[in-house]
Amino acid sequence: MKSLTINASQRESVGKKATKALRNAGQVPCVIYGGDTIVHFAAPEIAFKNLVYTPDVHTVVIALDNGTKINAILQDIQFHPVTDRILHIDFIQIFDDKPITIALPFKTTGNSKGVRNGGVLRFNLRRITVKGLASKLPDVLEGDITDLKIGNKLYVTDVASEDFTILHPENTVICMVKTSRTAVEDDDEEEETEGEAPAAEAPAAEA
Repeated sequence: MKSLTINASQRESVGKKATKALRNAGQVPCVIYGGDTIVHFAAPEIAFKNLVYTPDVHTVVIALDNGTKINAILQDIQFHPVTDRILHIDFIQIFDDKPITIALPFKTTGNSKGVRNGGVLRFNLRRITVKGLASKLPDVLEGDITDLKIGNKLYVTDVASEDFTILHPENTVICMVKTSRTAVEDDDEEEETEGEAPAAEAPAAEA
């Protein structure tokens, strides 16, 4: 999984006045949970652009001004209801030997036969929640839809891996090919073999 580094300043004052002053200065107050102690820090709002405004999932290295570096993942984020500016971010500290729970983005590969025949690919899930060690988690989960015909479904079990546990029931559908007005019936019959000898003609009747 890709990682981003955010340079930040640890903060001691966590009251409302201090938080308001940080926001007025273009800083985002943040908290890291999950370690031995709760860590409060702040960083410029622009520093979170590649973390927040993207469909991709990243781990984060929080590089504090005292030389400390903490590995974490984004847990929760609050936006201003009117301006959409970032108000606050919660992170969870991660460790090499402890699994994390995270929602990974999903994308398809291949060209579905059902879609080629006029069907429509519909998604039930755009992200799949998994649990595993951060070092073994992929940036994105991929599912091959080449063999999906009209009416077929792709399940979470189709993207399973030994590197992580999928936290959805096994019968959870990721996507399916639905029929449409322009759809044609999938043809499963193989084409006739070229060069096949024609059937013998009946002899002509005698005059």
